[in-house]
Amino acid sequence: MFAEFEKDIYDKSEEGETLTADLLDEIWHTLNAKYYGPEMVVDAEIDVEWARIPHFYMDFYVYQYVTGYAAATTLAEKMLQEGASAQQRYIGFLKSGGADYPLTILKNAGVDMSTSQPVELTLAKFSTMLDELELLLSKS
Repeated sequence: MFAEFEKDIYDKSEEGETLTADLLDEIWHTLNAKYYGPEMVVDAEIDVEWARIPHFYMDFYVYQYVTGYAAATTLAEKMLQEGASAQQRYIGFLKSGGADYPLTILKNAGVDMSTSQPVELTLAKFSTMLDELELLLSKS
């Protein structure tokens, strides 16, 4: 939802639209209704919530969460699937610190963030976890 909010406001800005507080309130309201569904009361007080979230004051900061989560999930999956070799690459990743560009360090660890694979793997993992949760909830 945060990422969509950011994308929407950048799109509107690039289209020449003025970003007013009223417009941002409207976008935030619409997204809250979309993401939380009809059971949630989306009132006027929530409309201005966007203003208190510091992430929105740094260009596409929210996307950093997604890429970090995708990289971490891929690293973990590789260690589970490949064992010792992936574990050694992970240790090398940790030892690298800031010795090179982050994308290069990740690639050396076995995670190529220039492809869609890490995000696709993470979405598949998330989908599996949701399926497991739904199954668990259906049994209770």
